[in-house]
Amino acid sequence: MDRPHTAAHLVAGAPALIVAAVAFLALVAGAGVNWLPLLAVGPALAAATSTPWGVLRIGVLAVALGAVLGIRGGAPGRELAIVLSALVAVTLASSLDSVLRGRRERVLAAVRSVAEAAQHALLTPVPATVGQFQAAVRYSAAAAEARIGGDLYALVPTPYGVRLIVGDVRGKGLPAVGTAALVLGVFREAAYDEPDLLDVVGRIERSLARNLGPDDFVTAVVAGYPEAGHMEVVNCGHAPPLLVRGSDVMAVEPTRPTPPLGLSALTGEAPSRSVLPFTDGDQLLLYTDGVTEARNHSREFYPLIDRVARHVSDEPSRTLAALHDDLLAHVGGRLHDDAALLLLRKPAVAHSTPATARRPSAPQPACLPAEAR
Repeated sequence: MDRPHTAAHLVAGAPALIVAAVAFLALVAGAGVNWLPLLAVGPALAAATSTPWGVLRIGVLAVALGAVLGIRGGAPGRELAIVLSALVAVTLASSLDSVLRGRRERVLAAVRSVAEAAQHALLTPVPATVGQFQAAVRYSAAAAEARIGGDLYALVPTPYGVRLIVGDVRGKGLPAVGTAALVLGVFREAAYDEPDLLDVVGRIERSLARNLGPDDFVTAVVAGYPEAGHMEVVNCGHAPPLLVRGSDVMAVEPTRPTPPLGLSALTGEAPSRSVLPFTDGDQLLLYTDGVTEARNHSREFYPLIDRVARHVSDEPSRTLAALHDDLLAHVGGRLHDDAALLLLRKPAVAHSTPATARRPSAPQPACLPAEAR
C-alpha cells in the first residue's frame, strides 16, 4: 500500500483509537469519571475526518464505553449522567459539523472543477511541438485552490511565424484574471491579423488603455519568429528572456526600455523591437517575476540563470520539470507568487549542414536592434 493511502487510513481510524485509549486509561486508573470526559475527543475529531454516520458511530461507542466504565467504577449516578449527556451533545454537534464540512467540500470541488475549466480556456495547454519548435510550459498559481492567477502565457502558430507572449498582471485575484483574459484574447486575435509584431503589441496596448484603470498595467514579453534564423522580441517592462545557446545562458536585454502595457499613454514612448540570432539548438526561456523573486529561508532570490545552465537539456519539458522542482525546493515547497515558465527550442534539422558550417566562427551578439538587420 502506498503512503498516501496508509496515511488516510490512519487518520480515519484515529477517533476510534483515541476512544479505545481513553477507555483503557480509565479502566487501568479506576478513577471514577475523571477520565471519561476525554472520550469526547473521539467524535470531535471524527467530525474532521468522517461522514456524519461515522461520527455517530464513534459517539455511540464513546457513550457506551463511558456508561460501562462509569458503572463499573462506581461513579455517582448524577455525575455519570452529566458526563454521558456531554458526550451525546458533543456527538450531535460533531455530526452537524461533519454535514457542514461535507457541503463545503462539495462546493470547493465544484469551484475547483470550474477553475480547472477556466484555466484550460484561458491558459490553453501548449503542445510539445509548435511549428518547427519544441515547447513546454510550467505554471503555478500562488493560490493553490484557484489554479489560475495574474500570470499569462500563449504560444500560437500564425501566417507570420510562431508568436508567443508571457506576461504578469499587476494585482491578484479575479481582477487580475480578468485582465489576463483580456490580454490573451487580444493577443491571439492580433497575432493572426497583424504582419508586424509591433502592431500586435499596439493592439494590446489600445485595448488595455480602454479597459484598465489608471494604476493598472501588464508587464509582458512578446516574441515572434518571422524568418529563419531570427527571433523578434518586444519587452514591455518585463523580466528579460534568457537565450540558451549550448552551455551559455544570457539575458536578452531590450535595446531601449519600454514601459509596461497600459502605461505608454502616460510616458509617450512607443515599444521597441529587438532581433536576435536564433538557430538550430538555441532555446528561449520566458518567465515571470514569481520565479526570479522567489526567496528561500535566507531571503535569497532564486538564481535562475545559474539553475538554467545546470538543468538545461534537449527536451524543454524535462528542463522545465527540473527547474520547477528546483524552484519549489528553493522556497521550501510553496510559492508565494504566481510563477510561469515557457521554453521554446529550435531543434536541429535532420538533413541540415553541420553546426560548424552553419554558424560563423566569430561570436554573434545576443541581441541586435531591428535597424541592424
